[in-house]
Amino acid sequence: MFYREAGDFKTSYVDDGQTFPIRFDRYRYYVVLALAFAVVPFIVGDYLANAILLPFLIYSIAAIGLNILTGYCGQVSLGTGGFMAVGAYACYKLMTAFPEVSMFIHIILAGGITALVGVLFGLPSLRIKGFYLAVATLAAQFFLVWLFNRVPWFYNHSASGQISAPERQVFGIYITGPNTEAWASYLFCLIFCLATGLIARNLTRGTLGRSWMAIRDMDIAAEIIGVNPLRAKLTAFAVSSFFVGIAGALFFAIYLGAVEVGEVFGIQKSFLVLFMIIIGGLGSIFGSFAGAAFLVLLPVVLKLIGVNLLGFPTDIVAHLQLIIVGSLIIVFLVLEPHGIAQLWNVTREKLRLWPFPH
Repeated sequence: MFYREAGDFKTSYVDDGQTFPIRFDRYRYYVVLALAFAVVPFIVGDYLANAILLPFLIYSIAAIGLNILTGYCGQVSLGTGGFMAVGAYACYKLMTAFPEVSMFIHIILAGGITALVGVLFGLPSLRIKGFYLAVATLAAQFFLVWLFNRVPWFYNHSASGQISAPERQVFGIYITGPNTEAWASYLFCLIFCLATGLIARNLTRGTLGRSWMAIRDMDIAAEIIGVNPLRAKLTAFAVSSFFVGIAGALFFAIYLGAVEVGEVFGIQKSFLVLFMIIIGGLGSIFGSFAGAAFLVLLPVVLKLIGVNLLGFPTDIVAHLQLIIVGSLIIVFLVLEPHGIAQLWNVTREKLRLWPFPH
């Protein structure tokens, strides 16, 4: 009853092919967008932006990228942290080499450079898959971190080895550096998050997305019915790396402002994004957002309850977080492999009939 589809008829192919074909979904999407763009910027403060909103938006982009590769195309990757580092360092080099160019262009070009690197490391997927491909991407993770640590050109020969984002403005408003307002950083990341979500949603519903899913379900059968595995796998690596590169560039330039590659983009970052799509739901754009929201909110909620209310030591709460995340991954893999997204689908089915189930 709450979730109505009855009477929602389509009279043209254009109506049926909309990004959100159900009217209720479309209205809910418009309401969320209106709140995100017209309300949140006026109430967001430094704590809310830095603890919840910015990490959520940036990790959502990274999770969408990894979900395209792993959830839709079936290609396992453990190199997400390394590809985020490519986006961050590409953005840094572009910002320092071309200071007059808009940050929008820098972020998009950083994603493009990461896509090229992703295609290069995706070439082994044409010959290997499964566990062996996971190991190959893990090797890419370690190689990229080593490269950015050992080649001084990438960090402009800085004595500390760190990269720091110079101050940049968009339309006269600071979006990087110490003078940046919280609402400006939030809106900048929100624009990229919205754009990548819409692009991913439409890609996965089109010809390209169907070829990815055909490869994921059975690559030999997909090739027999005419799907080109070379094109499908490499486009999945390119699109996935493009999104992950944008997330890395935003993580460095907008969120942190200064990074050291081994600490920020290590193997823990790859596993964190992988856990997001496992808990949120493999093969689901909504699941990418849900998983990112869950793993960003979990430490904040545990700190509020455990430290502030119950008075537990901080290290005990940190251990509790690891236990909860590990337990949830096992529970979801065994009981609900499609994660929070599938739980929402089940809830939606019940809301269609509630309170008259017969």
